[in-house]
Amino acid sequence: MIAALAEAGTAGIVEGDGWVEAFFDDATAAREFGEPRETAEVDWVAQTEDAWPPLLVGEKFFVVAPWRTEPTPPGRFRLEINPGTQCGTGQHPCTQLCLAAMERLIRPGDSVLDVGSGSGILSQAAMLLGAGRVVACDVDADAAAASPVPFFAGSVDAVRDGAFDVVVANINEDVIGPLRAEFERVARTRILSGFQDERGEWICVVL
Repeated sequence: MIAALAEAGTAGIVEGDGWVEAFFDDATAAREFGEPRETAEVDWVAQTEDAWPPLLVGEKFFVVAPWRTEPTPPGRFRLEINPGTQCGTGQHPCTQLCLAAMERLIRPGDSVLDVGSGSGILSQAAMLLGAGRVVACDVDADAAAASPVPFFAGSVDAVRDGAFDVVVANINEDVIGPLRAEFERVARTRILSGFQDERGEWICVVL
């Protein structure tokens, strides 16, 4: 059915449990599959943009998508992130917990390693906080395109001992657990998140 709809020129398909809804610009083509119903016009671009409202995170960050025009509140850094294929939009509690920890712990001139950088949101935050050197890494080489700082494809185990003042990683417990010794080896301060406590609440650990 979906193949036939595609061949008939459908503009889009929504598939449910035992049903398919197809959209056509041409009512004649739609009638090949049933009695068409007119649908209201939807501005999908506006609807998508409205789905990403600005966020106040911690005491210093104002997280926004590039298309938002709201002014940055006094005393906050404007942290612009384009929601895309890479993880890290600022919406998840773990990202927010990391940002709040970073604003407390990163000092001007610090060197920072962002492990599992994804969208580059934590790298960008480190730069805004005045870090003197920021490097990002991710096992997904495509994350290089989103990184606002020098990037390498790989993980913390490729970094020499004591190379950074701070390492930040927002990944998940299955990845962070086995690498804990590596985080301790490369930086004096570790900001780790992406996991839950025994009550099921998202947490960020500073070591």
